[in-house]
Amino acid sequence: MLDQEIIAQQRQELRRGSTSLACLALLAAAPDYGYSLLARLAGLGLEIEANSLYPLLRRLEKQGLLTFEWDTSEARPRKVYTTSADGTALVAVLREDWDRITTALHQIGQHS
Repeated sequence: MLDQEIIAQQRQELRRGSTSLACLALLAAAPDYGYSLLARLAGLGLEIEANSLYPLLRRLEKQGLLTFEWDTSEARPRKVYTTSADGTALVAVLREDWDRITTALHQIGQHS
């Protein structure tokens, strides 16, 4: 029987890369702040903890893939993130890669 810890570790590895792509794609479609982005991801079935999301957003911003503006319309200012032009270009590249990998995995599943 497959160890549940191994399953959890492998799922986490799979989620790491897909979460970056999902964040860039969602923020290209509609700028958002962190907490709301967590809810949008969860609504799509991509559960991520806040303590994982915020470092990811900072890393993507540092890489020039996200930009942000401060929203000061409420009592507590919030960073509203948007995917940059480079981030949008990367989404297109990664989606092609994702589609190619998905196709290959489906073909493997059909031949095994």
